Amino acid sequence: MNFPMDGTAVVFTHQHFQRIAGKTAHGLIRGTERYRILAVIDSLAEGHDAGTLLDGTPRGIPVVGSLSDYLAQAAEPPDYLILGIATHGGRLPEEWMPLLKDALRAGISIVNGLHEFLTDFAELVAMADQYHARLIDVRKPKPREQLHFWSGAIHSVRCPKIPVIGTDCAVGKRTTARMLVEACRAAGLRAEMIYTGQTGWMQGWRYGFIFDATLNDFVAGELEHAIVRCYEEVQPDVIFIEGQAALRNPSGPCGSELLVSCAADGVVLVHPPGRTHFEGWEHLPHRLPDPRSECALIRLYGSEPLGLALNTQGLSLAEAQAWQARYQDELALPVVLPIEEGVAGLLPHIQALIKGRRS
Repeated sequence: MNFPMDGTAVVFTHQHFQRIAGKTAHGLIRGTERYRILAVIDSLAEGHDAGTLLDGTPRGIPVVGSLSDYLAQAAEPPDYLILGIATHGGRLPEEWMPLLKDALRAGISIVNGLHEFLTDFAELVAMADQYHARLIDVRKPKPREQLHFWSGAIHSVRCPKIPVIGTDCAVGKRTTARMLVEACRAAGLRAEMIYTGQTGWMQGWRYGFIFDATLNDFVAGELEHAIVRCYEEVQPDVIFIEGQAALRNPSGPCGSELLVSCAADGVVLVHPPGRTHFEGWEHLPHRLPDPRSECALIRLYGSEPLGLALNTQGLSLAEAQAWQARYQDELALPVVLPIEEGVAGLLPHIQALIKGRRS
């Protein structure tokens, strides 16, 4: 990530910053090289430091009650307003329209990661033109001529390729992947991440594609193309791939492409012990898979689990550590608590994999 920032930004979370739906904002607070985040707009969390609310680490990013409140005290408006929420179905709520129009009147461009596009609203398009602002729909599909079919070029990549896959959605796959890159770099390794979602793009990762904005026929090819391009241009020691949804989540059974099409050398699995059912589908009989069965499925796909990262939402530290000890015993794999302890415990297996590929 060595290109210039796009500019300054505030992140809108509409009373959802402290909920799972605010995961785009959470990723941006934890780090982005594309934007300099100035504030979060959320009337329920007003007056706090966004980092402190998120994970107890102050980051000097205030939470304000409204865009007008921020503009009243700011020396100049931000360059961008980022919609930092994952709404149900990716719809753009009508109640957000007054905020979007206020931003455009102030000359602030809007970054949208939802499935519903800002550029489909003629009034917003006209206002953006009038006030010299941009409407950026991150999930807008690429033109057909820019898409790639799988070609087999993945086998030219000589470094380990490690997908970070979850047993469910919204468990911290992207955050864990980012932390793994940072830990590897701190250990002197050249590490990169392939983004596969809108937040990864917003964070400024150089290589990747938007998985759920890509026609199914081209998912494997776009994945391969991003990895091969990353390898050829950077020559990293290891490449991590951000997972999407989960292998067995019935609303989004993703992951097989990451294992098969990228010829995965190993997998880091992320699991939330505090959940029993898939997020948002608690009223249905589908239960979250146990890490043991998920590791068995990963092995059937031809990859080897390297370790387990735990999402500790809803657990006390003592409860999280009890699960950590239990899974280490059951899986005979390293188990880490990324937010509480970091991911350094996974490095020995990753370094061994790198050494094995070099020999």
